[in-house]
Amino acid sequence: MGAHKALGRQLMGFLAWVLVALALRTWVVEPRWIPSGSMLPTLQLQDRVLVEKVRPRLGWPLLPGTVVVFHPPEALLAAGYDPGAALIKRVVAGPGDVVEVRDGQLLRNGQAVDPDWTAEPMDYRFGPFTVPAGELLTLGDNRNASLDSHLWGALPSQQVIGTAIWRYWPLQRFGPIRFSPSASPSDSPQQLG
Repeated sequence: MGAHKALGRQLMGFLAWVLVALALRTWVVEPRWIPSGSMLPTLQLQDRVLVEKVRPRLGWPLLPGTVVVFHPPEALLAAGYDPGAALIKRVVAGPGDVVEVRDGQLLRNGQAVDPDWTAEPMDYRFGPFTVPAGELLTLGDNRNASLDSHLWGALPSQQVIGTAIWRYWPLQRFGPIRFSPSASPSDSPQQLG
């Protein structure tokens, strides 16, 4: 009888840990992996990152420079994008900001964005575009090869899943997600595009 009680307590302890782990993943932090080059040079192909989910849930502002993970916006879903997918981009402007890409340079409210988080000038024009209330403008750091807001418009803030805060793999790049490419050198987490 005593062995059954001990086994029951161990099983209950194990189930409690599973529930805690599931709760943390659902509401606090989850692992993801990078399958594309849209965030080069900041995030490399196959990097593994941790995404915290608290800030968006609490409605805290997501300031320019924040790397966000989000559900595909309506424009991408209408074009046949997988509704279960997640994308990762950098917030470059918030509600009320006027954004423009001119002569290869990102401008926010008429001023050059510095740092602009990209390794090369953009080879397209965009804007001027005023970010609507409750929305964000997101661009990949690899701007010339990124499916981002310059193509599909502003991102509704409620689409944000969380913010990428920590790279945990590969170990040689282990550490916080940096806000500038100069700070970043050139187990089945979910995939990001």
